[in-house]
Amino acid sequence: MATHAIEPPRTNGLRLPWARLLAWVPLAVTLAVAALELLLADRKFGLFTGGFGTSRAADTFGERVQFVAGYAAAMAIVGLAGWSLALRLTRGRAGWAPAFVFALLNGALFAGVLAAKYQLAAYFSDAMGFALMKQLGGGSLVDALLYSSSEIGLGLTALAALGIAAWIAAKFVARIVPADLPRPTGPSRRIRVAIVAAFLALAIAIPRGGGDAAYALQRTLAWGTLTGALDLATDFDRDGYGLFGIQHDGAPFDAARHPLALDVPGNGIDEDGYGGDLALVPLAAPLGPQLFTGRRPNVVVVVFESTRGDVLGKRLNGQPVAPHLEALAAAGAAAPAYSHVGFTTESLKSLFSGALAPHEGDPSLLRDLKASGYRIGVFSGQPEDFGGISKTVGMRDSADVYVDAETLRDKRAFDFAAQGSLLVDESHLLGAFDRTLGREDWAAKPHFAYFNFQSPHFPYDHPGVDRRLTDDPLPRGDITAANAARVRDTYWNAVANADRWLGELVARLKAMDVWNDTILIVTGDHGEELFEGGFLGHGHVIDAEQFRTLLAVNRPGMLPPGPIGLADYRAILAAAIRGGKPPAVTVPPFMHVGALASPTAIGLAEPGGRLTSLRLDTGEACFREQGRCATYASLGKADKARVDSVVARWGSERWRDHLRGKTAGH
Repeated sequence: MATHAIEPPRTNGLRLPWARLLAWVPLAVTLAVAALELLLADRKFGLFTGGFGTSRAADTFGERVQFVAGYAAAMAIVGLAGWSLALRLTRGRAGWAPAFVFALLNGALFAGVLAAKYQLAAYFSDAMGFALMKQLGGGSLVDALLYSSSEIGLGLTALAALGIAAWIAAKFVARIVPADLPRPTGPSRRIRVAIVAAFLALAIAIPRGGGDAAYALQRTLAWGTLTGALDLATDFDRDGYGLFGIQHDGAPFDAARHPLALDVPGNGIDEDGYGGDLALVPLAAPLGPQLFTGRRPNVVVVVFESTRGDVLGKRLNGQPVAPHLEALAAAGAAAPAYSHVGFTTESLKSLFSGALAPHEGDPSLLRDLKASGYRIGVFSGQPEDFGGISKTVGMRDSADVYVDAETLRDKRAFDFAAQGSLLVDESHLLGAFDRTLGREDWAAKPHFAYFNFQSPHFPYDHPGVDRRLTDDPLPRGDITAANAARVRDTYWNAVANADRWLGELVARLKAMDVWNDTILIVTGDHGEELFEGGFLGHGHVIDAEQFRTLLAVNRPGMLPPGPIGLADYRAILAAAIRGGKPPAVTVPPFMHVGALASPTAIGLAEPGGRLTSLRLDTGEACFREQGRCATYASLGKADKARVDSVVARWGSERWRDHLRGKTAGH
């Protein structure tokens, strides 16, 4: 009887050592995604080389050794987890199945998360976090997600495409790879324990080493995710800080002492770790309810969304961006102004309340004018209920005419689902004004009108925006750092469109013969960075581009010397309505990123263009007008005193807000 050797399966006539090939898949996939991540991170953040906008790079030999050790340990942990999961999910399956599932989980899915992370960074920078996303949504995380629905939709589409591609690939592999290959195993228990122990040791030691390796590692996916989870697990006193963060808890069982803890003044303890024990500094006195009697001028407030302080004098292709705004400032006055938070919702609350952190029911300009017999109209291109603006300052309750992006929902420029993305063109606002307050007798009763012009809002172009400065505005999908020049042209064209409607409003007031008896102020709610520092947007980094805006009025002598904070506007208007001298700005504008109680950064804008900021999460202090930054721990005496004045102001503002909340609680 003849015998025949059993030959392995053939594919296109080739014998393939499948078992040996598949054994290398986990290592090959891990190295491939690691190379992709490091390439992206160095290009975006200058991870190893530093560069513009980057102050914390692993650019010394020692730092790079730490980085490589930490990164390798973190990727090994992720690799072990992925391989264990792949083995578990493929029990009873063909021998090639674990390697295939690992390639999907640690390869395709990991790369997809990286792509989403760096696309988000392209728009909003690495400063974007959970708290900032909520602020983008006016305090609602759901609305923030809806605001980004276009990008999320693209991500879900890509995920669905990945699933289909994986199914097709599995069918293909099943046809060409033998089904009876031996199932692979994982590393021994001793190796797994050694990898985990090495990672834990590095995760404790590197953040405490004082170098930049920890900051570089924090930008990577595996290290950042794992140390974040460990930090949460070791937050024993539930104060928000554990043992594995760059800002680790030095008192893990004392909830009163941790980074960003409330510093109690005069108790001899530096609870938050900055500036020593808090010594309170003078703050602006809160402005109580105001009542205006006698002859009262009309008041008109116009807010340009996201309009930078350098709009005055700005030229594009030889043309002025805002000729009507410049004419207003030339006839009246203008001053540099700063948002306190850098986001619309909190900025408008400060503008109308005259407070840094107003509470619902506090005195406000609208409540003042309502009590003083004014006829009040609101004409806003955004929904003023968004983020609690209207409720906090009494806008809807005070208004006799109320028109915003909710009431004009059928006129909205976009079909986005988020409330904060509703945007109505200025033409509809002026049309509503013409049908209501524009027909009334302003001589018989003083009037107040508030306009919110939304043209300069991201993505800077919508149906109705005139092509005043560019014939080629950039579509939203093309807004990237690579197209920064066209992004700026598109943005300034949008500002020019808002300025055009300001001119239309001024013309109406003059035609109504009320111009000489009307106080008009025009401001932005915050600025907008246009990739100058690698970022796009506002409220993420304390600098002049994102936080500085403008204040222009139609009456000379109405403004005090700048810089002026949005919380100063109500006192300035109160004095102007009474015909008095402008009130002095007693404290420089204070700025913060995130909630006042737990910001990621704080800053002060002082006379002479001085702008000082401190990142409380990294300890990076910046002197913006000088273009330099340094770690807080490395500052000399004069620089440290300048930064400590920012810390003292923050601590004093926070302490006052704490006492107010404590009083209200009783």
